[in-house]
Order: sequence, then structure tokens, then C-alpha cells
Amino acid sequence: MVTTKMIAARAVLTGASVLFLLMGCTQEQQNKISRDIQNWTGTNGVLEIYAGDKLVRRFIKIDKLSTAMGTEDNKPRPYRYGYGVLDENLNMVADPGEKKVYFEISDYASNYVFFESPR
Repeated sequence: MVTTKMIAARAVLTGASVLFLLMGCTQEQQNKISRDIQNWTGTNGVLEIYAGDKLVRRFIKIDKLSTAMGTEDNKPRPYRYGYGVLDENLNMVADPGEKKVYFEISDYASNYVFFESPR
């Protein structure tokens, strides 16, 4: 079970890693790294959403997670979006009847973990 402490530790490590990468980069390189972090493209992403320490939603088989951009100013918005299979029974398998859906998650209100599936 993923705990709040584990989520916080992962966030600290991720932040430290990004900071370390950005320290040795030019501004152009920093902008590219930032875009890559905001927009993940892979083959089998998993998004887990938590209420406290309890897993309440899981989306699997995500092939792209994007940061919303403003239409007028082209600046990043504080939410991410994508398409994935809603894993209703939380078993990490796309069972018959579980459909691919569109989702959005807020940077402000959502406790979530996003990772590439180990399976």
C-alpha cells in the first residue's frame, strides 16, 4: 500500500532530481526538460488518485499525459489530461467492460501518483 509518506518521499526525490538536472543546463535545455516532465508519452502509464492514504481511482494503459496550455497565452495550466482505461476494480487489468475514458487531474486538489506500469 502506498502511504502519504511514500508519496511525499517520491515527490522530494523527483524535485531534487529535476533541480540537479536544471542546475547544469542552459535556459533552452531547462525549458525542454520542463516540457518533457509536463507531457509524458509512453506505452503503459498508470495514474492512481488518493483520498488521504486510500486509493480511490486508477487509470491504466495511458499512452500520453499532457499539461493543459492556455489558448491565448500558451502558458501551462494547473491541470493534466489524458485517456486511459478506468480500472474500476483496482486490479491493474483492463477487464471486459472497463472502458477507455478521458480524464483531467488538478495540480492543486488532486493527490495522485503517475508511473509507468511495471507489467
